[in-house]
Amino acid sequence: MVCRTLLWRLICVTLLLFDAHAADPECEEMTDLDLKHSLSGTSLKVRLLLYTRSDPSCGQLLSHTEPFINLQFNLSSPTTFLIHGYRPTGSPPVWLNKFVKSLLNRRDMNAIVVDWNRGATNINYWKVVDNTRKVAAKLTELIQKMKDNGADLSSIHMIGVSLGAHISGFTGANFNGKIGRITALDPAGPEFNGRPPSERLDPSDAQFVEALHTDMDALGYRELLGHIDYYANGGADQPGCPKTIFSGSQYFKCDHQRSVFLYMSSVNGSCPIIAYPCDSYTHFLDGKCMDCGKFQTAGCPVFGYDAIQWKDTLLQLNQTRTYFQTNKESPFCKFGYKVDVVTWNQKTHWGYLTIKLSNGREETQVELNHKYLMFERFVESSLLAQFDRDIQPVKEISLKFCTGKGLRPRKKLRLLSIRLTPLQNNLRPLCRYDLLLEENKDVTFRPIPCEDSNF
Repeated sequence: MVCRTLLWRLICVTLLLFDAHAADPECEEMTDLDLKHSLSGTSLKVRLLLYTRSDPSCGQLLSHTEPFINLQFNLSSPTTFLIHGYRPTGSPPVWLNKFVKSLLNRRDMNAIVVDWNRGATNINYWKVVDNTRKVAAKLTELIQKMKDNGADLSSIHMIGVSLGAHISGFTGANFNGKIGRITALDPAGPEFNGRPPSERLDPSDAQFVEALHTDMDALGYRELLGHIDYYANGGADQPGCPKTIFSGSQYFKCDHQRSVFLYMSSVNGSCPIIAYPCDSYTHFLDGKCMDCGKFQTAGCPVFGYDAIQWKDTLLQLNQTRTYFQTNKESPFCKFGYKVDVVTWNQKTHWGYLTIKLSNGREETQVELNHKYLMFERFVESSLLAQFDRDIQPVKEISLKFCTGKGLRPRKKLRLLSIRLTPLQNNLRPLCRYDLLLEENKDVTFRPIPCEDSNF
């Protein structure tokens, strides 16, 4: 029948799509289970789903015995394995399809989803932990076949989420660390904390190992695991995640799952996040870790997918601990300024600062209240201010000083100078001299060029 009218066109298109789907029975999806499977327990079964740029929405089931019978598996292309973790409810990860498409959009590759949902779905977490070694054994068989057929081990990238991070490590150890890269997204802590390197992920498992920590005080791992470890927002509580159990399941998984969304954002590359090497989160917030001289001309590393550019330097440094802050949702990147303040009050004052930036059309502000700040006469205080947006050009700055002690007489903070140095985009520093801040009152001013600026 000829599609002459709009209605008939819609009907025809629907029929064609239905026929196309029906005619392509080879498209596979990750195993979908439910809570009853978790309660009864599941036996391990590993399925390998291949996705390529030719059809990023169609997973093709690889044969364990003859994986290369699939002509779309190109051994000359890099291969990325995406490995999920514990699945207490049996449902596929909500982020899975988007992650695969992000990887394929970034680079032409073989993207392999390691579906071990049968084995990961079990109310008995310890049984699932036991299965991680068995999953690694299956992956070792496949990668050995790849190697025997000419694949380069250095072109293999394993991205493991939670328990998947340790599966990646066990697999990499089977190849004596010759696999190219392992990315551990909030690697699982329970049953792995305190374990020796042979019983968990460690830097020797691949040529380059990176680990992102977002829930180290609960489901994640606390200590260093890679050549570079990122502690987002300190590595524990993530912005926007529930703080009480009354929020339901999100209370348990939001911080843990944030690692996946942060890394996906880095794959997309639209909003890069700088990772600052530092001994502690407190020192990072105090602005003591902005100097990345040890990375020479390369500067501070960028978090995530593009961190491979700093590989050689990171390998020389052995293990590097880094910190950064994020927004509560995408775009996650923040825009930082190093804030240097010199006061000239006769007495030392203690309190907090709020800084607001405006370009005349929009504004953004940050409260520097992570600890009580000391302002001592003629002693420079350095702070880190991370704003949720990049407001350019900055035409006005507002400052507010408070002590948090409302029953006492209001204090006045006399600033000899304040300097805001942007940490991104090579923008010039912003300065102002001789300001009087009265407690709990905004003071707005236009920044001027800094007297010692080379810009």
